This record gives sequence, structure tokens and C-alpha cells, in this order.
Amino acid sequence: MLPTPLPDAEAQCAELARLIRPRLAPDTALVGIHSGGAWIARRLRELLELPEEIGLIDVSFYRDDFGAKGLHPQVRPTTIPFAVEGRPLILVDDVLYTGRTTRAAINELFDYGRPARIDLAVLADRGGRELPVCAQFCAWQVVLGDDEELILEPDAAGRLQWRLARHA
Repeated sequence: MLPTPLPDAEAQCAELARLIRPRLAPDTALVGIHSGGAWIARRLRELLELPEEIGLIDVSFYRDDFGAKGLHPQVRPTTIPFAVEGRPLILVDDVLYTGRTTRAAINELFDYGRPARIDLAVLADRGGRELPVCAQFCAWQVVLGDDEELILEPDAAGRLQWRLARHA
């Protein structure tokens, strides 16, 4: 059963930063998966006071279901403004579910080089894994029905918030 109201996503970002801080190396870089992960990565950069710009990744062309689902209507460019080779990365996403988005992001990251390590940070882990993927940093474990989806979005003031959608 989902808590009502849904948790404060901004407070969850602060919790993620608290979990990540002890494991940060001086050359750790953040890479956010569009779009929710990109918003969270920006928040984490501020909270962790990291000087380097974050990387942004769009996995649309790397998904294994691309042929079945087609192209997402809002494909964004991937931008990695730093060298990936040999450095620790934290891949950031809003919700971890089947693991397929994470796998696609890792595949794309390796096109830029071989990182020393990739850790995964998510605000919500909803279970339901189809691939052996787990988050090293997670603010919320939640159980949802197959017809439910958590959606992270900014409000009018730019604060991140959760919304629950139900699909027929």
C-alpha cells in the first residue's frame, strides 16, 4: 500500500546525498538518465557541492524493446562533458523497476569509455526486476501494482514531486 501523501521527493534527494557522500571519490562524476534521473542528478550535484557538470544520458536507442515500442517522442541528446575512462560514475535515475533502462544506460556509457566503477542511485526501487540490477543508493523501496506507475515531475516552483498514475 502506497503512503498517502506520497513522500517528499526533495527530502529523498537529500537522503540520497547523505547515502552517497561517504562513498564519493575526488573524481566521481554523476550521470543522470533523462528525464527524472537528470533532475535528481542536478539536485545531487548541488547537495554534494560537486564542481563538475553532470552527464546526461538518453537511452532511447539503447533499449532492448526499441523495436517493439518505437522511438520515445522526446528523445534528448546524450552529453557527457568529462572523460569516462577509468573514473567512478554514479548513474542516477528516478525509479528502478525491471532494470532494462539501467542496462541500456550502462551500454551507452561504455561507448564513451570504460569507467572504473558504476554505482546506481535511485529515489524509488519498486522491485519487479527482469535483469540482475540493484541500486547501491536508494531512498525508498515501494511496492506497486502492475497497473501503477510512479512519475517524478517538477512543480511550478521547480521542486520535484511524485505523482501516481494508474493504467487500465
